[in-house]
Amino acid sequence: MDWLTIGLIIFVISWLQILCAYLIYLERKVAAWVQDRKGPNRVGPWGLFQPIADGLKFLFKEQVVPAHVHRFLYILAPSIAVITTMLAFAVVPFGPTDVPDPRQKRFIIAPNLDIGLLFIFAIASLNVYSIILGGWASNNKYSLLGSLRSAAQIISYEIPLALSVLGVIVLVGSLNLEHLLNEQARLGIGGWLIWYQPLGWLLFFASALAESNRLPFDLPEAEQELVGGYHTEYSGMKFAMFFLGEYTHVTTVSLLMVILYFGGWHFPFVAEFNANYPGATGVKVLVLWTKASLVILVIMLLRWTLPRFRFDQLMHLAWMGLVPLSLLNLLSVMIVRHWSLSPWLLLPCSVIILTAIPLLHRWKSRQLDWA
Repeated sequence: MDWLTIGLIIFVISWLQILCAYLIYLERKVAAWVQDRKGPNRVGPWGLFQPIADGLKFLFKEQVVPAHVHRFLYILAPSIAVITTMLAFAVVPFGPTDVPDPRQKRFIIAPNLDIGLLFIFAIASLNVYSIILGGWASNNKYSLLGSLRSAAQIISYEIPLALSVLGVIVLVGSLNLEHLLNEQARLGIGGWLIWYQPLGWLLFFASALAESNRLPFDLPEAEQELVGGYHTEYSGMKFAMFFLGEYTHVTTVSLLMVILYFGGWHFPFVAEFNANYPGATGVKVLVLWTKASLVILVIMLLRWTLPRFRFDQLMHLAWMGLVPLSLLNLLSVMIVRHWSLSPWLLLPCSVIILTAIPLLHRWKSRQLDWA
Protein backbone atom coordinates (compact mmCIF):
# COMPACT_ATOMS: atom_id res chain seq x y z
CA MET A 1 0.00 0.00 0.00
CA ASP A 2 1.54 3.31 -1.13
CA TRP A 3 1.09 6.79 0.33
CA LEU A 4 -1.35 7.72 -2.42
CA THR A 5 -3.70 4.92 -1.38
CA ILE A 6 -3.44 5.87 2.31
CA GLY A 7 -4.17 9.51 1.50
CA LEU A 8 -7.10 8.50 -0.73
CA ILE A 9 -8.58 6.32 2.04
CA ILE A 10 -8.35 9.18 4.55
CA PHE A 11 -9.91 11.58 2.04
CA VAL A 12 -12.78 9.22 1.15
CA ILE A 13 -13.61 8.41 4.79
CA SER A 14 -13.61 12.11 5.69
CA TRP A 15 -15.64 13.04 2.63
CA LEU A 16 -18.23 10.31 3.29
CA GLN A 17 -18.80 11.50 6.85
CA ILE A 18 -19.33 15.08 5.69
CA LEU A 19 -21.53 13.88 2.84
CA CYS A 20 -23.70 11.74 5.14
CA ALA A 21 -24.12 14.66 7.57
CA TYR A 22 -25.40 16.89 4.78
CA LEU A 23 -27.54 14.11 3.30
CA ILE A 24 -29.41 14.07 6.62
CA TYR A 25 -29.77 17.85 6.31
CA LEU A 26 -31.02 17.44 2.72
CA GLU A 27 -33.51 14.78 3.75
CA ARG A 28 -34.90 17.05 6.45
CA LYS A 29 -35.24 19.84 3.89
CA VAL A 30 -36.94 17.51 1.40
CA ALA A 31 -39.33 16.34 4.11
CA ALA A 32 -40.11 19.95 4.99
CA TRP A 33 -40.73 20.80 1.33
CA VAL A 34 -43.10 17.85 0.90
CA GLN A 35 -44.96 18.73 4.11
CA ASP A 36 -45.04 22.49 3.35
CA ARG A 37 -42.86 23.66 6.23
CA LYS A 38 -39.39 25.22 6.57
CA GLY A 39 -37.14 22.52 8.01
CA PRO A 40 -33.72 23.36 9.55
CA ASN A 41 -33.23 27.13 9.23
CA ARG A 42 -31.82 28.44 12.52
CA VAL A 43 -28.15 27.38 12.64
CA GLY A 44 -26.27 29.36 9.98
CA PRO A 45 -27.67 30.69 6.69
CA TRP A 46 -30.56 28.45 5.52
CA GLY A 47 -29.64 26.09 8.36
CA LEU A 48 -26.44 24.94 6.61
CA PHE A 49 -24.55 24.63 9.91
CA GLN A 50 -27.19 22.30 11.37
CA PRO A 51 -25.19 19.12 10.51
CA ILE A 52 -22.17 20.57 12.35
CA ALA A 53 -24.32 21.31 15.41
CA ASP A 54 -25.81 17.80 15.28
CA GLY A 55 -22.35 16.24 15.00
CA LEU A 56 -21.06 18.18 18.01
CA LYS A 57 -24.17 17.21 19.95
CA PHE A 58 -23.55 13.51 19.25
CA LEU A 59 -19.87 13.85 20.22
CA PHE A 60 -20.47 15.60 23.53
CA LYS A 61 -23.66 13.82 24.51
CA GLU A 62 -23.36 11.34 27.37
CA GLN A 63 -22.72 7.88 25.93
CA VAL A 64 -25.34 5.90 27.84
CA VAL A 65 -25.07 2.10 27.91
CA PRO A 66 -28.16 0.53 29.53
CA ALA A 67 -27.42 -1.93 32.32
CA HIS A 68 -29.49 -4.75 30.79
CA VAL A 69 -27.60 -5.00 27.47
CA HIS A 70 -24.83 -7.35 26.37
CA ARG A 71 -22.16 -4.66 26.50
CA PHE A 72 -19.58 -6.03 24.01
CA LEU A 73 -22.06 -6.91 21.24
CA TYR A 74 -24.06 -3.75 21.95
CA ILE A 75 -20.99 -1.61 21.14
CA LEU A 76 -19.80 -3.88 18.32
CA ALA A 77 -23.04 -3.67 16.31
CA PRO A 78 -22.84 0.00 15.16
CA SER A 79 -19.14 -0.48 14.39
CA ILE A 80 -19.98 -3.30 11.97
CA ALA A 81 -22.56 -1.05 10.27
CA VAL A 82 -19.91 1.59 9.50
CA ILE A 83 -17.05 -0.79 8.63
CA THR A 84 -19.04 -2.88 6.13
CA THR A 85 -20.44 0.13 4.26
CA MET A 86 -17.01 1.80 4.10
CA LEU A 87 -15.43 -1.41 2.77
CA ALA A 88 -18.10 -1.74 0.08
CA PHE A 89 -17.37 1.82 -1.09
CA ALA A 90 -13.68 0.94 -1.57
CA VAL A 91 -14.28 -0.67 -4.98
CA VAL A 92 -16.82 1.84 -6.33
CA PRO A 93 -15.41 4.39 -8.81
CA PHE A 94 -16.37 7.93 -7.77
CA GLY A 95 -14.87 9.50 -10.90
CA PRO A 96 -13.36 8.57 -14.28
CA THR A 97 -10.89 5.69 -14.30
CA ASP A 98 -9.81 5.98 -17.94
CA VAL A 99 -7.01 8.47 -17.19
CA PRO A 100 -3.57 7.90 -18.82
CA ASP A 101 -1.69 7.78 -15.52
CA PRO A 102 -3.89 6.24 -12.78
CA ARG A 103 -1.23 6.97 -10.16
CA GLN A 104 -1.83 10.69 -10.54
CA LYS A 105 -5.61 10.79 -10.89
CA ARG A 106 -7.24 7.81 -9.22
CA PHE A 107 -10.92 7.95 -8.34
CA ILE A 108 -11.16 4.51 -6.77
CA ILE A 109 -9.46 3.10 -3.69
CA ALA A 110 -9.03 -0.49 -4.93
CA PRO A 111 -8.51 -0.29 -8.71
CA ASN A 112 -8.67 -3.12 -11.27
CA LEU A 113 -10.57 -5.55 -9.03
CA ASP A 114 -12.02 -8.12 -11.40
CA ILE A 115 -14.63 -9.25 -8.88
CA GLY A 116 -15.60 -5.75 -7.76
CA LEU A 117 -19.35 -6.27 -8.09
CA LEU A 118 -19.19 -9.58 -6.24
CA PHE A 119 -17.08 -7.95 -3.51
CA ILE A 120 -19.75 -5.27 -2.95
CA PHE A 121 -22.53 -7.83 -2.58
CA ALA A 122 -20.43 -10.00 -0.26
CA ILE A 123 -19.47 -7.10 2.03
CA ALA A 124 -22.89 -5.44 1.96
CA SER A 125 -24.55 -8.69 3.04
CA LEU A 126 -22.49 -8.59 6.25
CA ASN A 127 -24.34 -5.45 7.29
CA VAL A 128 -27.21 -7.62 8.51
CA TYR A 129 -24.99 -8.71 11.41
CA SER A 130 -24.93 -5.16 12.79
CA ILE A 131 -28.72 -5.06 12.96
CA ILE A 132 -29.11 -8.59 14.33
CA LEU A 133 -26.42 -8.10 16.98
CA GLY A 134 -27.77 -4.66 17.89
CA GLY A 135 -31.29 -6.00 18.31
CA TRP A 136 -30.28 -9.11 20.25
CA ALA A 137 -27.69 -7.40 22.47
CA SER A 138 -30.18 -4.65 23.42
CA ASN A 139 -32.23 -7.23 25.36
CA ASN A 140 -35.37 -5.41 24.25
CA LYS A 141 -38.37 -7.07 22.62
CA TYR A 142 -38.91 -4.24 20.15
CA SER A 143 -35.25 -4.36 19.14
CA LEU A 144 -35.34 -8.15 18.82
CA LEU A 145 -38.40 -8.03 16.55
CA GLY A 146 -36.69 -5.41 14.39
CA SER A 147 -33.56 -7.55 14.06
CA LEU A 148 -35.63 -10.64 13.15
CA ARG A 149 -37.41 -8.65 10.46
CA SER A 150 -34.09 -7.45 9.13
CA ALA A 151 -32.64 -10.95 8.95
CA ALA A 152 -35.57 -12.18 6.85
CA GLN A 153 -35.75 -9.01 4.74
CA ILE A 154 -32.10 -8.59 3.81
CA ILE A 155 -31.48 -12.28 3.15
CA SER A 156 -34.61 -12.47 0.96
CA TYR A 157 -33.89 -9.34 -1.07
CA GLU A 158 -30.27 -10.29 -1.67
CA ILE A 159 -31.53 -12.89 -4.16
CA PRO A 160 -33.39 -10.55 -6.55
CA LEU A 161 -30.65 -7.94 -6.06
CA ALA A 162 -27.98 -10.34 -7.31
CA LEU A 163 -30.20 -11.77 -10.06
CA SER A 164 -31.06 -8.27 -11.33
CA VAL A 165 -27.41 -7.44 -12.11
CA LEU A 166 -26.68 -10.82 -13.72
CA GLY A 167 -28.23 -9.46 -16.91
CA VAL A 168 -25.67 -6.62 -16.92
CA ILE A 169 -22.84 -9.08 -16.27
CA VAL A 170 -23.97 -11.38 -19.11
CA LEU A 171 -24.25 -8.44 -21.54
CA VAL A 172 -20.85 -6.89 -20.74
CA GLY A 173 -19.02 -10.03 -19.66
CA SER A 174 -17.26 -8.58 -16.64
CA LEU A 175 -17.62 -8.09 -12.88
CA ASN A 176 -15.12 -5.22 -12.94
CA LEU A 177 -16.95 -1.95 -12.24
CA GLU A 178 -14.34 0.10 -14.07
CA HIS A 179 -14.81 -2.05 -17.18
CA LEU A 180 -18.60 -1.80 -16.91
CA LEU A 181 -18.34 1.98 -16.66
CA ASN A 182 -15.80 2.46 -19.44
CA GLU A 183 -17.62 0.12 -21.82
CA GLN A 184 -20.82 2.17 -21.59
CA ALA A 185 -18.89 5.42 -22.00
CA ARG A 186 -17.07 4.05 -25.05
CA LEU A 187 -20.33 3.09 -26.79
CA GLY A 188 -21.99 6.44 -26.02
CA ILE A 189 -25.54 7.06 -24.86
CA GLY A 190 -26.75 4.14 -26.96
CA GLY A 191 -24.58 1.88 -24.83
CA TRP A 192 -26.19 2.85 -21.53
CA LEU A 193 -27.51 -0.42 -20.13
CA ILE A 194 -30.78 1.15 -19.00
CA TRP A 195 -32.00 0.77 -22.61
CA TYR A 196 -31.36 -2.99 -22.54
CA GLN A 197 -32.14 -3.65 -18.89
CA PRO A 198 -35.03 -1.40 -17.75
CA LEU A 199 -36.61 -4.30 -15.88
CA GLY A 200 -33.25 -5.21 -14.33
CA TRP A 201 -32.84 -1.59 -13.18
CA LEU A 202 -36.30 -1.54 -11.63
CA LEU A 203 -35.63 -4.80 -9.78
CA PHE A 204 -32.23 -3.53 -8.64
CA PHE A 205 -33.74 -0.28 -7.39
CA ALA A 206 -36.50 -2.00 -5.39
CA SER A 207 -34.10 -4.56 -3.91
CA ALA A 208 -31.53 -1.87 -3.06
CA LEU A 209 -34.19 0.08 -1.13
CA ALA A 210 -34.96 -3.04 0.89
CA GLU A 211 -31.26 -3.75 1.48
CA SER A 212 -30.80 -0.17 2.73
CA ASN A 213 -33.85 -0.35 5.03
CA ARG A 214 -35.32 2.66 3.28
CA LEU A 215 -39.03 3.36 3.00
CA PRO A 216 -41.26 1.70 1.99
CA PHE A 217 -39.06 -1.18 3.22
CA ASP A 218 -37.98 0.17 6.63
CA LEU A 219 -39.68 -2.64 8.57
CA PRO A 220 -36.71 -3.27 10.94
CA GLU A 221 -37.08 0.22 12.47
CA ALA A 222 -40.82 0.85 11.97
CA GLU A 223 -41.56 3.41 14.67
CA GLN A 224 -45.35 2.94 14.55
CA GLU A 225 -45.24 -0.62 15.90
CA LEU A 226 -41.62 -1.12 17.08
CA VAL A 227 -40.85 2.30 18.65
CA GLY A 228 -37.46 2.41 16.93
CA GLY A 229 -36.75 -1.21 16.13
CA TYR A 230 -33.22 -2.51 16.42
CA HIS A 231 -31.77 0.85 17.60
CA THR A 232 -34.39 1.60 20.27
CA GLU A 233 -31.78 1.30 23.05
CA TYR A 234 -29.08 3.30 21.22
CA SER A 235 -28.20 6.97 21.72
CA GLY A 236 -25.33 9.37 21.13
CA MET A 237 -22.57 8.38 18.70
CA LYS A 238 -23.64 4.74 18.63
CA PHE A 239 -27.03 5.83 17.29
CA ALA A 240 -25.30 8.14 14.79
CA MET A 241 -23.07 5.30 13.54
CA PHE A 242 -26.11 3.29 12.44
CA PHE A 243 -27.29 6.24 10.36
CA LEU A 244 -23.78 6.87 9.05
CA GLY A 245 -23.80 3.28 7.79
CA GLU A 246 -27.27 3.70 6.26
CA TYR A 247 -26.50 6.89 4.37
CA THR A 248 -23.13 5.55 3.22
CA HIS A 249 -24.94 2.50 1.86
CA VAL A 250 -27.47 4.75 0.09
CA THR A 251 -24.56 6.66 -1.49
CA THR A 252 -22.88 3.41 -2.60
CA VAL A 253 -26.12 2.05 -4.04
CA SER A 254 -26.81 5.30 -5.92
CA LEU A 255 -23.32 5.37 -7.45
CA LEU A 256 -23.62 1.68 -8.31
CA MET A 257 -26.96 2.24 -10.02
CA VAL A 258 -25.54 5.08 -12.11
CA ILE A 259 -22.46 3.03 -13.04
CA LEU A 260 -24.42 -0.10 -13.97
CA TYR A 261 -27.35 1.42 -15.86
CA PHE A 262 -26.90 5.14 -16.61
CA GLY A 263 -23.44 5.33 -18.16
CA GLY A 264 -21.54 6.51 -15.07
CA TRP A 265 -19.74 9.76 -15.81
CA HIS A 266 -20.66 9.72 -19.51
CA PHE A 267 -22.94 12.42 -20.91
CA PRO A 268 -23.36 13.27 -24.60
CA PHE A 269 -21.26 16.20 -25.89
CA VAL A 270 -20.12 17.08 -22.34
CA ALA A 271 -18.26 14.07 -20.95
CA GLU A 272 -17.36 11.73 -23.78
CA PHE A 273 -15.01 8.75 -23.60
CA ASN A 274 -12.10 10.42 -25.40
CA ALA A 275 -12.68 13.92 -24.03
CA ASN A 276 -9.33 15.52 -23.13
CA TYR A 277 -10.13 19.24 -23.00
CA PRO A 278 -8.94 21.23 -19.95
CA GLY A 279 -11.07 20.33 -16.96
CA ALA A 280 -12.55 17.21 -18.60
CA THR A 281 -11.81 15.09 -15.54
CA GLY A 282 -13.60 17.54 -13.25
CA VAL A 283 -16.61 17.61 -15.57
CA LYS A 284 -16.79 13.80 -15.56
CA VAL A 285 -16.69 13.75 -11.76
CA LEU A 286 -19.43 16.40 -11.66
CA VAL A 287 -21.63 14.44 -14.11
CA LEU A 288 -21.26 11.21 -12.11
CA TRP A 289 -22.12 12.83 -8.79
CA THR A 290 -25.00 14.81 -10.33
CA LYS A 291 -26.57 11.57 -11.55
CA ALA A 292 -25.99 9.93 -8.16
CA SER A 293 -27.48 12.95 -6.40
CA LEU A 294 -30.64 12.68 -8.48
CA VAL A 295 -30.97 9.01 -7.50
CA ILE A 296 -30.49 9.93 -3.82
CA LEU A 297 -33.14 12.65 -4.17
CA VAL A 298 -35.62 10.13 -5.61
CA ILE A 299 -34.91 7.76 -2.70
CA MET A 300 -35.61 10.59 -0.26
CA LEU A 301 -38.83 11.58 -2.02
CA LEU A 302 -40.08 7.99 -1.87
CA ARG A 303 -39.92 8.18 1.91
CA TRP A 304 -42.68 10.80 1.91
CA THR A 305 -44.64 9.33 -1.00
CA LEU A 306 -45.24 5.61 -0.47
CA PRO A 307 -46.74 3.94 2.63
CA ARG A 308 -44.85 1.20 4.43
CA PHE A 309 -45.56 -2.41 3.47
CA ARG A 310 -46.83 -4.95 5.95
CA PHE A 311 -44.21 -7.58 6.69
CA ASP A 312 -46.11 -10.35 4.91
CA GLN A 313 -46.50 -8.08 1.87
CA LEU A 314 -42.77 -7.37 1.98
CA MET A 315 -41.85 -11.05 1.87
CA HIS A 316 -44.51 -11.84 -0.74
CA LEU A 317 -43.14 -9.10 -3.00
CA ALA A 318 -39.63 -10.57 -2.81
CA TRP A 319 -40.39 -14.25 -3.33
CA MET A 320 -43.51 -14.11 -5.50
CA GLY A 321 -42.73 -10.92 -7.40
CA LEU A 322 -39.12 -9.85 -7.73
CA VAL A 323 -37.49 -13.31 -7.88
CA PRO A 324 -39.66 -14.63 -10.77
CA LEU A 325 -39.31 -11.34 -12.66
CA SER A 326 -35.52 -11.36 -12.26
CA LEU A 327 -35.32 -14.95 -13.48
CA LEU A 328 -37.41 -14.13 -16.57
CA ASN A 329 -35.24 -11.08 -17.20
CA LEU A 330 -32.08 -13.19 -16.95
CA LEU A 331 -33.58 -15.81 -19.28
CA SER A 332 -34.31 -13.18 -21.94
CA VAL A 333 -30.74 -11.87 -21.72
CA MET A 334 -29.31 -15.37 -22.09
CA ILE A 335 -31.48 -16.06 -25.15
CA VAL A 336 -30.31 -12.82 -26.80
CA ARG A 337 -26.66 -13.57 -26.05
CA HIS A 338 -26.85 -17.22 -27.09
CA TRP A 339 -28.28 -16.50 -30.54
CA SER A 340 -26.28 -13.25 -30.94
CA LEU A 341 -29.42 -11.16 -31.36
CA SER A 342 -29.60 -7.38 -31.05
CA PRO A 343 -29.60 -6.29 -27.39
CA TRP A 344 -32.31 -3.75 -28.29
CA LEU A 345 -34.75 -6.70 -28.32
CA LEU A 346 -34.41 -6.72 -24.53
CA LEU A 347 -36.31 -3.43 -24.28
CA PRO A 348 -39.64 -4.81 -25.58
CA CYS A 349 -38.97 -8.06 -23.68
CA SER A 350 -38.75 -6.11 -20.43
CA VAL A 351 -41.99 -4.27 -21.20
CA ILE A 352 -43.79 -7.51 -22.06
CA ILE A 353 -42.57 -9.28 -18.90
CA LEU A 354 -43.43 -6.32 -16.69
CA THR A 355 -47.00 -6.08 -18.04
CA ALA A 356 -47.78 -9.77 -18.61
CA ILE A 357 -46.88 -11.07 -15.15
CA PRO A 358 -49.25 -8.75 -13.19
CA LEU A 359 -52.06 -9.47 -15.69
CA LEU A 360 -51.46 -13.20 -15.34
CA HIS A 361 -51.46 -12.91 -11.56
CA ARG A 362 -54.73 -10.94 -11.66
CA TRP A 363 -56.33 -13.52 -13.96
CA LYS A 364 -55.23 -16.35 -11.68
CA SER A 365 -56.66 -14.57 -8.64
CA ARG A 366 -60.01 -14.19 -10.41
CA GLN A 367 -60.02 -17.87 -11.30
CA LEU A 368 -59.46 -18.77 -7.67
CA ASP A 369 -62.24 -16.40 -6.57
CA TRP A 370 -64.70 -17.97 -9.00
CA ALA A 371 -63.72 -21.44 -7.84
